[in-house]
Amino acid sequence: MFADRSTKAGWIRGMLAGAAVLLGSTAAQAQTPVRFTLDWRWEGPAAPFAVALDKGYFKAEGLDVTIDPASGSREPISRVASGTYDMGFGDVNSLVRFRDENPGTDIKAVMMMYDRPPFAIIGRKSRGISKEVSSLQGKKFGAPAADGAYAQWPIFKAVNKIDDSSMRFENVGFPVREPMLAQGEVDAVFGFSMSSYINLKSRGVPADDIVVLPMSDYGVDLYGNAVIASEKFAKEKPEAVKGFLRALMKGVQDTVKDPASAVDAVIKRNDVAKKDVELERLKMVLEQNMITPWVKENGFGGIDKDRFAKALDQIGLTFNYKAKPKVEDVFTEEFLPAADQRKVN
Repeated sequence: MFADRSTKAGWIRGMLAGAAVLLGSTAAQAQTPVRFTLDWRWEGPAAPFAVALDKGYFKAEGLDVTIDPASGSREPISRVASGTYDMGFGDVNSLVRFRDENPGTDIKAVMMMYDRPPFAIIGRKSRGISKEVSSLQGKKFGAPAADGAYAQWPIFKAVNKIDDSSMRFENVGFPVREPMLAQGEVDAVFGFSMSSYINLKSRGVPADDIVVLPMSDYGVDLYGNAVIASEKFAKEKPEAVKGFLRALMKGVQDTVKDPASAVDAVIKRNDVAKKDVELERLKMVLEQNMITPWVKENGFGGIDKDRFAKALDQIGLTFNYKAKPKVEDVFTEEFLPAADQRKVN
């Protein structure tokens, strides 16, 4: 009798173990892979993505997300366009141009991350640069050809009525941009405000000698980086896109509530990063680009369609459209979480 009971108990335990393995296997199979590309290295501004990964928010949505760094805000667009990545984090203005130059490109922005773009001109007081646009006359600029900020110079020049015939623009590589300004080889550079400002400080340039002219303060009414997705991926796996954005939204909210903890998730992915530097960089992005007055009032991730339409007009100053897009051609809200889930303080 005892043997019979023991045999039955063993059989039951075996069945339960087998069921657990089967359920675990099924759950693993249910995880939808998502290949995602950042716009840059693992630095402070990437904290919401790292937080969503580390806290299991993507996994809870049934997603197996891999996130890779990149070399600039334009690169994610070509990566997603090639099919190498499903989604990415890139400059929406570059996306507009890429779509126009490559008809049939099936990429759209699905969540606006930077309500205000980080595009800026960064100079030094000791080199004669001030907050006045007139101080730019006759100066020498470090201007990487592939830089998203330099791409907006035609807009900045037009809205501020600048004659740039006396200015010199030197095509420099990203790695030497801030070093050249720190060494006085140029008077100012084009770049992302949080990157160039922090990089200059780290090279010993006194904070009170650094002058930042955010282009959005000078009539450049563009948006910045957005989450982008290939239309093919979005059509085939719309729930994956929705789940990704829900998870990322939680990462954004956690980052806003506790930037100091959030930045730790970045530091562990970047051996050379320093917490104080990346925390300052993250706080700059949150304050200047992400959590703007409009976002506080209307929620994170969406757009003002009238403003976006004006942005499309301004983008037309940087190149000649083959076919000017409509707002809905570039940005869609259909995958965003509900409005009450996108509130930030």
